[in-house]
Amino acid sequence: MDESFIPAPRACELLGISPATLYAYVSRGLVQSRPGPDHRSRVYRRSDIDKLLQRKRAGRGAARGAAQSLDRGLPVMETRISQIRPDGPWYRGHPAVALAREGATLEDTARLLWDCEGDDPFDRPLAGEWPDTVRAVAGDDRLPPLERAMAAIPLLALEVRHSFSASASVRRGIAADLLRQNAALVAGVRPGDAPVHLLLARHWKPRDPRFADLVRAALVLCAEHELNVSAFAARVVASTGAHLHATVCTGLAALSGPRHGGATARAHALVAEALAAPSPADHVAARWQRGDDLPGFGHALYPDGDPRAAALLEMLREARGRSPAMRGLEQVIAAAGEASGQRPNIDLLLAALCHVHGLPAAPALVMFAAGRLAGWLAHALEQQASGRLIRPRARYVGAEPAAAGPEAAGPAAVD
Repeated sequence: MDESFIPAPRACELLGISPATLYAYVSRGLVQSRPGPDHRSRVYRRSDIDKLLQRKRAGRGAARGAAQSLDRGLPVMETRISQIRPDGPWYRGHPAVALAREGATLEDTARLLWDCEGDDPFDRPLAGEWPDTVRAVAGDDRLPPLERAMAAIPLLALEVRHSFSASASVRRGIAADLLRQNAALVAGVRPGDAPVHLLLARHWKPRDPRFADLVRAALVLCAEHELNVSAFAARVVASTGAHLHATVCTGLAALSGPRHGGATARAHALVAEALAAPSPADHVAARWQRGDDLPGFGHALYPDGDPRAAALLEMLREARGRSPAMRGLEQVIAAAGEASGQRPNIDLLLAALCHVHGLPAAPALVMFAAGRLAGWLAHALEQQASGRLIRPRARYVGAEPAAAGPEAAGPAAVD
């Protein structure tokens, strides 16, 4: 028998397919066949079968790699905005931790992330009153911070020209307005030209410059973190040509989840519950031993500890190290380290900043949202400048069609 051709059962075994699928490959010219030795069966060219088998293996490998890339795996796109390193994120070649320690503001960080090239998008005044279209929503303190912003920002888009076809300078100007407007919305205050950290700090703890400086550092450290879930969501929307306001709303929606920005509230609750217990150490240890997680501790990208959290914790110790609230926080951090070996992440430190200053959990998420907006807008601006639509493919792993004809069992089986 000619070994360059093999019978149908062997071909199906090699490819892991049914005879119907094999016949479909023949009808589409993917596999050559000819009559078998008994003239009642057919045999199939082995080299064609081998080619299909290679394609199938390569497809499965690519699909597996793509799936893994969606969860902190291999990079899926190029960016000039930020890079995650063991010592924390770097913003266009500048370490975020150093920027926070050296006094950079969120506006300074935005100029860097947006690659402003000497152009200052914050040099024009911002109206101190909300437009009529958003005034009722913006002033409704019954709404949670993110929901208030997500309700008002689409209406703010009606007040400005569409950003997609505008020049880079105009787009950055719109982004600058959005950065300040979003901060005012999530904080529930009137918009203004003051630096974002002062707008927030004066609302929560007026006449406390040390607190204001901690808020400033927190905003800078939260500003950008590469292709996190909210940045990717915002970037996908930006790729469609949607308004910058739409990309911001997408980021806010993603941030609201308990596994993203919502983790700040869970971290705040952990600290409060531990300190309310007779023994914070026993409370944390019992929680860990029964299989509960410790919100605000550990980070998949920083196995040796989150450098952003370490920097903010050092600053918090310098400002409030002798206060009873700070001593209580230190007990919780020590207990978590003893029980789990995990160190604080940025969620814990945002919650800690609120706890030590007698604030509820909400301001922690507000700081996260106000700061991260700079990064979302950087990704939106970069994506729109590229002119590319983000449209990934999915690998289907569900039930096959019931029909067994050649049309139902086409090349999709090769993947």
